[in-house]
Amino acid sequence: MRVTVLGSGASYPGARHACAGHFVEATGARVLLDCGNGVLSNLACISDPVGLDAVFITHNHPDHYADVFTLQAALRYAPEGPAGPVPLYTPKGLPERMKSLLSARGAKSFDDAFVSMPLEAGVPVILGALSVTPIEVEHTAPTFALIVEGDDARLVYTADTTPCGGVRTAASGADLLLAEATLPEAYEGVAPHMTATQAGELARAAGARALALVHVWPSNDREAMARLASRAFGGRVVVAEEFDVFDITPDARKDD
Repeated sequence: MRVTVLGSGASYPGARHACAGHFVEATGARVLLDCGNGVLSNLACISDPVGLDAVFITHNHPDHYADVFTLQAALRYAPEGPAGPVPLYTPKGLPERMKSLLSARGAKSFDDAFVSMPLEAGVPVILGALSVTPIEVEHTAPTFALIVEGDDARLVYTADTTPCGGVRTAASGADLLLAEATLPEAYEGVAPHMTATQAGELARAAGARALALVHVWPSNDREAMARLASRAFGGRVVVAEEFDVFDITPDARKDD
């Protein structure tokens, strides 16, 4: 399994960054986990967006789905003619909220571009070699962490969350934990997000092999975040940047 970070920013993108988005490739499947501002442009640098097998949106905040509308245009106006529909997995009711921003013609184009499918807690979605299981976490209701398994690898993406029971369940045994780390340490608890220290504590409790911090507030000190998370985790920590690539393989697991 290969994971490419397409967007590492939180809420709004800083310079040279995009908002939430991660591209996962495994045998028989290429999927997006969230599709925030700037993600599609970055995806186009490494892969044809028209070739996606599915898109997963974790919750109803625009920094996690704004580029779904951009993907809609890419699919409907592809050079070889209209492409799709691509399965779009979201919390229930979110596609209707998305389409409420569009004209009647735009809403019809949305329905032509995507097959809207609801995420259900604990119910896996099977795509080729991939199994994607949503687990509800504490943020805005509902928000889902995603457990992605395939090619003998286990990726866990926390989405946006507090250090709650749901995310601890999801993170257990992750080969790679993509953990949100939005808040500076001084702001712990003021919003339903985690700090770098809390992300490190989560990774340690979960027995994760490696930790990548994502959903980083643009003004955060990334070097300080890496130190704090590493101190709490005790294992490998990366503060993700756009186009960082993580290969999760059985051989890599044996080398740990």
